[in-house]
Amino acid sequence: MRLGPALALYIARQFLIGLGGALLLLCLLAFAIDFVELSRRTAGHEDVGTSLALTLAALRVPFLLQKAVPFAVLFGAMACYTRLTRTHELVVARAAGVSAWQFLMPAVALAALVGAFVIALVNPLSSVLVSRFERLEADLLTGQTSLMSVSSSGLWLREGDANGQNVIHAQRVADQGIELHEVIFFLYENTDRFVRRIDAASAVLGDGVWRLERVVVSAPDEPSLVLAELDLPTGLTAARIQESFAAPETMSFWDIPSFVRTLEAAGFSGLRHRLYWHAILSGPVLLVAMVLVGTMFSLRLSRIGGTGLLLLGGLITGFMLYFLTDVSRAVGLSGGLPPALAAWAPALVAMLAGLALVVYVEEG
Repeated sequence: MRLGPALALYIARQFLIGLGGALLLLCLLAFAIDFVELSRRTAGHEDVGTSLALTLAALRVPFLLQKAVPFAVLFGAMACYTRLTRTHELVVARAAGVSAWQFLMPAVALAALVGAFVIALVNPLSSVLVSRFERLEADLLTGQTSLMSVSSSGLWLREGDANGQNVIHAQRVADQGIELHEVIFFLYENTDRFVRRIDAASAVLGDGVWRLERVVVSAPDEPSLVLAELDLPTGLTAARIQESFAAPETMSFWDIPSFVRTLEAAGFSGLRHRLYWHAILSGPVLLVAMVLVGTMFSLRLSRIGGTGLLLLGGLITGFMLYFLTDVSRAVGLSGGLPPALAAWAPALVAMLAGLALVVYVEEG
């Protein structure tokens, strides 16, 4: 017997209700935790009030929603199919000849659509708001900025705090940003008072200094000074230079491929951004896997009982998948796995586990 449209719509509606409720609860919980943490951080700043902490927390809501969606899908599927199992509606459907594969299709299709919606709309919105959050955080809380931009015209790097700013431009980069060629330093006091310009053939990052060679120092109303070498103090490190790139979370899914090409053409590694892009792309597969895993734990209720134990097993499985995602990401960032494999492995493993559970329930 085929799954009728009325039953398919009914299951889809039940799944959406469970998904919506779970997503709302998870987002509210994450927002509350984020707000409390931001309130603690802003407590020592007299010019930063509760309203600003609330604004900062609100800017991160779409980002938190992205993180919460896999868990919401898992909990929503478990809630939906647990209810249908406990009310014996699925028992009647199976007695009428509807297989597990068929009554899983509405939730699977909706999970895939939710994943596509996250990629197409939620992620671009999240990237804009997270970028705004980081700028406000740097201006109001940390008081320090170290921002890098890479384009066809070369590399631009800004470093500084409330007391001064250094803007660095280099035509060419080597050794992951440790060595700059044809470089110009623009030095400012406070935020806008120009002090001097330093041109150098090369600059190598040392321990707390830029070591410049073949240097020309220019300042307003002063003659230029030519030097063979010059050490310029800096708070930058190799790690901070890498971190100064726009974080993957601040970039839209659609913009990352072109940014990675520009980044690698400039001599930097695009590993972090490639990994993030593949992780977002694998999202629909992971959501479908969450449906399969969560549903199979719920369907077993009608056969062996033990509601609490089975639901706990489903929750543990979900957290294990999330832990596997973090471990795989860490291995990918270390270079132990190709970015595509590190990002897709958790989703594919979860999918295979879910399919195995479906076969076990259907055939067992």
